Amino acid sequence: MPDTLLNTSDTTPVPITLVAESDFEAWRNELPELSQQWVQKSQFRGRGQDIAWLPDAAGAPTEVAVGWDGTESLATLGGLPFRLPEGVYALTTPVSDLQVLGWALGAYRFSRYKDSEREPAQLLVPEGNDASMLADTEAAIILVRDLINIPAGDMTPSRLADEAVQVAQTHGAEYRLVVGDELLKEGYGAIHAVGRAAADAPRMVDISWGDPANPAVTLVGKGVCFDSGGLNIKPASGMRTMKKDMGGAAHALGLAALIMSRELPVRLRVLVAAVENAISGNAYRPGDVLETYKGISVEIDNTDAEGRLVMCDCLALAAEQDPALIIDYSTLTGSARSAVGAEIAAMFCNDDDVANALHQTGQSSDDPLWRMPLHQPYRHMLKSNVADTVNSAASPYAGAITAALFLEQFVSKLPWVHFDIMAYNVRSRPGRPEGGEAMGVRAVFDYLSQRFAG
Repeated sequence: MPDTLLNTSDTTPVPITLVAESDFEAWRNELPELSQQWVQKSQFRGRGQDIAWLPDAAGAPTEVAVGWDGTESLATLGGLPFRLPEGVYALTTPVSDLQVLGWALGAYRFSRYKDSEREPAQLLVPEGNDASMLADTEAAIILVRDLINIPAGDMTPSRLADEAVQVAQTHGAEYRLVVGDELLKEGYGAIHAVGRAAADAPRMVDISWGDPANPAVTLVGKGVCFDSGGLNIKPASGMRTMKKDMGGAAHALGLAALIMSRELPVRLRVLVAAVENAISGNAYRPGDVLETYKGISVEIDNTDAEGRLVMCDCLALAAEQDPALIIDYSTLTGSARSAVGAEIAAMFCNDDDVANALHQTGQSSDDPLWRMPLHQPYRHMLKSNVADTVNSAASPYAGAITAALFLEQFVSKLPWVHFDIMAYNVRSRPGRPEGGEAMGVRAVFDYLSQRFAG
């Protein structure tokens, strides 16, 4: 796919004008008579996503009018790359970086296994917009989407680890891998247990970047490359989209790439546990008790609650560094999807100031997230009679909350944000095509930029 956002072009671009519905009458009345006739025949009235071509004096279509609801969002331009014919376009209406980003993200198609029927239309980045920031953000979001969209047969734990190493090498970061039985030697019993039944050994990637004198920020990502459910096997319908169960790791790597590209003044650490929750003779079982990196013993109630197990070892390791902030991403619970749907990131946070600021950046960046409660009385549902805790509450209630409460035990009361995300668009929207999706990445980056580089 060619570059979607261009800084220069050898061809004369087609002009695009945004027309708000409230300004439609005044705009139309200033047009030449022939253009007014074309607008009428197009039934164009400035509504969002409306398109009308406008003619030159000879009657050839040379200009495009696009309806606009007046808000700044990915949707403003996100539907145009595949609705307009191939070619180069230029805006005549001033727009924000967010709106231009919508064009870039709307041009995305996952074409690894199937060629796209056509190329997306291209846009000249207006002089007033930050082309460098747009390119870095687009690259980060595409990385997240691509990693999620690649099927589990090709996105194995070793391949996911390779992708993490590539991100580290690209940005000159240090990295370390712990693979297979080495996990046990270093105390990562939960990661090893979840991944040991798979043909491709479990592993953890530990990436470090930035000046050690800067504030420490640690990202943790759930990298379950495929989740069969283990011995508590999922039904076929539940397994169909489980290639996306490594979406948390994809988010952590995409955000890390953006942080390093923009050279935020932080000491960044990224921890990714890459496993497959498979079934074989040595699979971990309901009723087993696992020893975790923090020393908390965990009784297994359900082997399909595996994500929190690989996360808990990483979170405990993250806490040892005493960072200013720990942020984790995971496709953890169906309960979170029931609570906020597939298009909002459920957010748990133990710091009100951080949570409120993230909500604001989520609103301003069109990257919606919603804070969920860490309701401490629900801890009783994690009680075990034989270990310090169970990995999954037997109750059907508050599943996302109890999962977050389980993880909270491993962060040592440090400032912490936990995202329970879908990581997948179940429908196509302007700027958000169906398939793997980054949720809460741009909101977190904006927050980190304001806090540490503002």
